[in-house]
Amino acid sequence: MAKKKRQQQGTHALQVLEAADAAYELVEYEHSEHQDHGYALDTAEVLGRDPATIFKTLMALVDGKPVCAVVPATGMLNLKALAKAASGKRAEMMEPAKAEKQTGYVTGGISPLGQRTKVPTFIDASARDHETMLVSGGKRTLSVSIAPETLGSLVDAAFASIADIERHF
Repeated sequence: MAKKKRQQQGTHALQVLEAADAAYELVEYEHSEHQDHGYALDTAEVLGRDPATIFKTLMALVDGKPVCAVVPATGMLNLKALAKAASGKRAEMMEPAKAEKQTGYVTGGISPLGQRTKVPTFIDASARDHETMLVSGGKRTLSVSIAPETLGSLVDAAFASIADIERHF
């Protein structure tokens, strides 16, 4: 008798975590009505967490090819540093509509985990300064707290200094 295929629940990001039996903590919350500094910094404020431990997932193009960059909410992606990390010459941000199509997630909820198409992923080296980091779980009100090395392993990421750290909150 054939086994019934178990229906997987949750976002693609959560499915990846469950399939890998990875250690993580699910964090659900409501965003403020107005995000003066974007989703990542708003998440830090809503959760009362250190903004340096909240990471945003950004999609970019390096020499025309898609890449994923994971940087702290307290910083901005340094496109020159990303291009260098990806062994390219030029990087630019991907248009939001193209990022949504590339990843299968909506802007503000893009996760480095479970993207529609696997692309090279780069995590800012500052992530290694923390025991855990918070990244999107695949939708705007859902994040996961995970060890940087675990995340890096799951998405086959390289750690590089790709963010200009600022305190803009």
